[in-house]
Amino acid sequence: MSDWSPNWFLAAIAVATGVMAVIQLGAVVYGARLARRMNRLADRVEREIDPFLGKVQEMGSDATRATKLAVAQVERADELMAQLARRAEATLDLVQDVLVAPARRGLALLEGLRAMFSSVRKPAEARSDDTKAAEEDEALFIG
Repeated sequence: MSDWSPNWFLAAIAVATGVMAVIQLGAVVYGARLARRMNRLADRVEREIDPFLGKVQEMGSDATRATKLAVAQVERADELMAQLARRAEATLDLVQDVLVAPARRGLALLEGLRAMFSSVRKPAEARSDDTKAAEEDEALFIG
């Protein structure tokens, strides 16, 4: 019996080593299959995402182009508004030169005429006041 005990332990060690080798071989095979499946899944995802990414890139390009067009339109509108402001200012200056300046001159002429007529009218009124004052002075004079 003592002859069988070391052999028996050796056999158990050999069987355990064989089982561990089979388990490790199974883990390696399973890992390789899993790696292949992951590669296939990654390829499939890339194939399905590529059109989506292409459309996203196309949408980005369209958005960029639309933004450039909008900026150009805003710049044109800004230039148009500036030109309109310049023309309105020039028109108002012209209206002032054509209408307001002659109107001021006409009003100045009317003021001059009014001053002339009022100065002509005042001495007549002043004379009538002077004659009334002279009559009153003579009535008061004792002499």
